[in-house]
Amino acid sequence: MGKPYFFFKCFLKSGLVAVISLFLTPAFAQNELSYTGELGLSVGAAHYFGDLNTKGALNAAKPSIGIYYRKYMNDYIGLRVHGRFMQLGYSDIYNKNDFQHRRNLSFNTDVFELGVQGDFNFFRFEPGSQYYRFSPYFTGGASLFYYNPYAYLNGVKYRLQPLRTEGQGSAMYPDRKPYSLTSLAFLLGGGFKYNVSRKVNLGLEVLYRFTNTDYLDDVSTTYAGPAVFPPDAQGHNTTAYLLQDRSYATGDRIGVAGRQRGNSRDKDQFVTAELTISILFTSYRCKF
Repeated sequence: MGKPYFFFKCFLKSGLVAVISLFLTPAFAQNELSYTGELGLSVGAAHYFGDLNTKGALNAAKPSIGIYYRKYMNDYIGLRVHGRFMQLGYSDIYNKNDFQHRRNLSFNTDVFELGVQGDFNFFRFEPGSQYYRFSPYFTGGASLFYYNPYAYLNGVKYRLQPLRTEGQGSAMYPDRKPYSLTSLAFLLGGGFKYNVSRKVNLGLEVLYRFTNTDYLDDVSTTYAGPAVFPPDAQGHNTTAYLLQDRSYATGDRIGVAGRQRGNSRDKDQFVTAELTISILFTSYRCKF
């Protein structure tokens, strides 16, 4: 009788353990830690390419800073909203081409951008994991940005869009309309990210913008000519006249009506290269 009773007790205990495990396993599964997203800061440099920088030179970088939230869809895909403040600018003094150097135009602008991006990790990326904490990634999307180019004349700052430096809105050029200070851009880039700890990611990203405007630098088509910018009531040259053709500082004026000032066939572009740091958000969920 001893052995059957002993085996019955063992069987009963094993059954109880199995039943308890069945009830507790879902509870443990529901409490499994899951990474849902990250809130981050980006800091780096921005550079402009366009009618004043036709050779793609990287000699006038300006600061860029941003804040973003990335939602994790899975270990490979994320969706991001990214807001940035940047500065862009360039000058013909950097150009070795004779015409561009004689043209002597320049601009600066602050840029405020709100972008939506999709990120794709080339490797499985799982924060907190020992083996899946690094991945290069591809990113793409679109953004809406605000800009307002300006230039300096005798040390005074002037906004260029209201001056209509290419004759926008004048009776002589009815087809040239004042340009908008907001524009769309298509985003394309990539980078890599590294999970430092269960709460922190570090990364580096390069992001290129193909914009929908050719007036980021206030230069696009041809010179409107001096007739569009008559003297003021006192007979003095207006600010618009002096800023639409600044070649007088390098020699004889070249800004005759119809002469090339920019290249309207190509839109302006710009790029950012930024370091990123982010704080991770977690939740508890069931994976079964």
